Order: sequence, then C-alpha cells, then structure tokens
Amino acid sequence: MIKISSKKIKIVQLFFVLPRRTGVKRKDNLNWRKKFFEAKRNEVFITSVNDTVCFLIGVGKKEQAKDFVYQQAANKFSCDFKDKIIPTGTEVLGNLNDNQFSQFALGLFLGTYKYPFEKAHPFWKRGFSIFTKSVSEKQSKAISARIEAFCNGQFAGMEWLNKPANFKTVSLLSKYLKSECKKLNIGYKSFNKAESIRKGLGAFVAVNQGSSQEAAFTILEYNGGGPKGKTIGWVGKCVLFDTGGISIKPSENMHYMKSDMGGAAAVIGALFAIAELKMPVNIVAVLPITDNAVSEKAYLPSDVITAYNGKTIEVLNTDAEGRMTLADGLSYLSKNYKTDVLIDIATLTGSAVRMFGYSCGAYFSNNEELKEQLEQSAGITHQRIWNLPLWDDWQDEIKSDVADYRNISSKPFGDCIVAAKFLEQFIEGHACWAHLDIAGVAFGNVNYAKEKAATGYGIQMLIDFVEKFMI
Repeated sequence: MIKISSKKIKIVQLFFVLPRRTGVKRKDNLNWRKKFFEAKRNEVFITSVNDTVCFLIGVGKKEQAKDFVYQQAANKFSCDFKDKIIPTGTEVLGNLNDNQFSQFALGLFLGTYKYPFEKAHPFWKRGFSIFTKSVSEKQSKAISARIEAFCNGQFAGMEWLNKPANFKTVSLLSKYLKSECKKLNIGYKSFNKAESIRKGLGAFVAVNQGSSQEAAFTILEYNGGGPKGKTIGWVGKCVLFDTGGISIKPSENMHYMKSDMGGAAAVIGALFAIAELKMPVNIVAVLPITDNAVSEKAYLPSDVITAYNGKTIEVLNTDAEGRMTLADGLSYLSKNYKTDVLIDIATLTGSAVRMFGYSCGAYFSNNEELKEQLEQSAGITHQRIWNLPLWDDWQDEIKSDVADYRNISSKPFGDCIVAAKFLEQFIEGHACWAHLDIAGVAFGNVNYAKEKAATGYGIQMLIDFVEKFMI
C-alpha cells in the first residue's frame, strides 16, 4: 500500500533530494560541505540528526536533472538500500515540483522489485507513509493511486518476462490474463489452435504448429472511453520462448530467449495500469501467444503460408517467427476493429540491437504526427526510440518467386527495416501506424539481478502516450 500525504506525520526518516553542489539548510543545522556530499547523480550520504535517519540523494546538476532523473535516482537508491530503508513515516525534502516528487516517489517503489516480486516486502505489506509539503492532500491521493497502478502494471509485465520458460507456458499466461482482466473489467477472448485455423490465422498457426503447447491468439478490450471515445490498437509480440524453430539458434545464451515476449510484457503492463486508473480511452490489445519450438511438426524453410489477410508468405527462416505472428495480429486487429492509432511492439530483430545496442529502440511509422507523439513520450520517460525509414526501396527485399512476400531478406543487413516493411503489408492501409523494435532494451542489465532481466521498457512510454493522446 502506498501512502503519500501532505498532512504532518511522525517522521522517522528524511530523504533529501538534492541537485549537485547544493547544501541542506534546516533548523537542525544539517549543512554538509562539498567534501562530504557533492550531490552527484545517484550519490547517497547517510547520517542521523536528533534520532532521525537522513538520506541525502544526489540527482546531478540541476539544469540536467529532468523529471525522469528523479525516478532513476530513487529507483537505484531504493534498490541499493532496500534493507536499510524503514517503511515508516518519511519526509521528502528538496524543493521538488509536483512532477519531480511524483517521479521520485514512483522510483522508490519501483526500486523494491526483484524476481520473484516480493509481495511480503514491508513497502507493500505494511505500507510506506511519505510526507511532503510539495503537493496538496488532493494531489497526494491522486499521486498515490497513480504510483500504485504504475507499479502493479510494470511489475506484472516484468514478472512474466522474467519467469523461466517452464513457469510461463501458454496455459499459465492465459489463465493469469483471464483472471486479471476480470478484476480490471477488461474484455478477454482467446482462440486456440483449432479456432485460429478456422479464423484463417495461418501465419500465427504456422509458428505454433511445432509446439506441444496450445496456441492462444488473445484479444483484450478495455472500453474506458465509451462508444465515442478514441481507440488505440496494440499488438504485442508474445513468443514465450524462441528456439528459432528448424532454423535453430546457437545454444550460447539461448536461455535469454525467455525474453521474447518483451512486446507483450509492455502491452500487459501499460494496459493493466491504464485500466486500474480508469483512463477515458478505448484500447484493443492483441497478443498472439505461442512459443517457437522444434519438432517433426514444425514449419520449414521454403514453406508457403497464407496469412489472415489472404497474402502468402514464403518462409526462408523459421527464426523470423515474430513477424509472422505480428502479421496476423496486425491484420486481424485492422480488419475487425476501427482504431485511431495502431502500434505494434516487439523484441523483433538482432539488427536493431546491432544498430542501437542496449540504449535505444528502433521505430518506424507512416504518420508524422504519430512520430512526434511517440518521440515526446519516449523523451519524457527516457525510454528512447529512434526513427528509421520505410522507403519503398526496401520493398524489393521481401519479394518472392513463389509467394506474395518472403519473411526475410537474403542480404546480411538492414533486417530491422526489412521486418518493418514486411509488417507494413499487413496493416490493411491503416494511416496511423507505428512499429517499435525493442529487442535491445526490453531485457538487459538491471540493478536488481546478476543476470540480464526485465527492464520494464515500453510500459511508461505507452502510458504517457495514451495520456497525451486523450487530450
């Protein structure tokens, strides 16, 4: 439980959030010289005054300390000192404005996460009371509700991304989604393999056919905006484990392929937070849930598959399975729902990783206004994206002799662009579409685990986008 209040409480801890080279002046004469505390970003100094524990937390140079820096500093501080912070009356000082305080408080709670999520952590079990003079009591309640929803959503997405492969089967994820959607008043329906075949979801079924697990082409509908509200369509890649299929991946680091549902994790986290906050918007989210396995039934390189929209695909590489599932997800959503915006998000290509490393996602769009909105949200949340072209020159790379398209290029470069150009063929002419390739940023080095793990990338960006889209 999160308790933020502007009403005075008994203070046991103090958090001083400070820009660089700023002293702290209070009635207790707590005034540290530069040699003790410079307030560099993520620098922490601990002392006590009059039986009150004081944590000095640096956010770096004031002119460079954007709002997201306060969340990052608090997240790291909370993670590093989670065993020393007492979940009790705490005052936050530092001349923070509303957004800075909100971001700092959010970071404190996000920083408590580790896999598996500790519901018994004192922050959540006993509650953590935070006092601030920065905001009114009405604002405090709104911030508390917002932070709790953000944490619930982000932790849900991270939790499923972090689960070992045998703990996130199709049936287990489907059961979870059905249960949570009922709690949050989100519509839920799902097609198994037989139903997917009858619906004509050929590209999705092809990926699933080598698996011993059932398919689950899942549609989640949140109707917070009513009949006249704006509607956003999301498609999240949800390959629970990717062996590469017949085009099998090298064994080294294959255990990281449990992360191939990073797009779906972002969609789940954002959708659940939005529903909990009852935002006045409509969202249709499609999650084509499967794994990509190797068996005698697996689809083969050279197979020709008929997708949901009737277009045929020559399979050159079964490890390009994500774009197959997304193709059917995009065309199904476009043909069956009217949306103002269509966005797919996926851990799709190694090409995006080679291009941007682990600091940025690649994105593509056919709409200039949508590009601007996404970049604004990416900048505000520091979940960075970079635009790449959708020039028709790349269309030649997916031409096939035996089908309408082939699922990869035979050339060893530009695969993230080729993949985006491939997906463009399945949006059914949607005039406001974007594709986000987050392969390098959804799963990586984190402060709560020794191995690579879920970063939570995309969740806050999608939520911020929705909030601005509603205006």
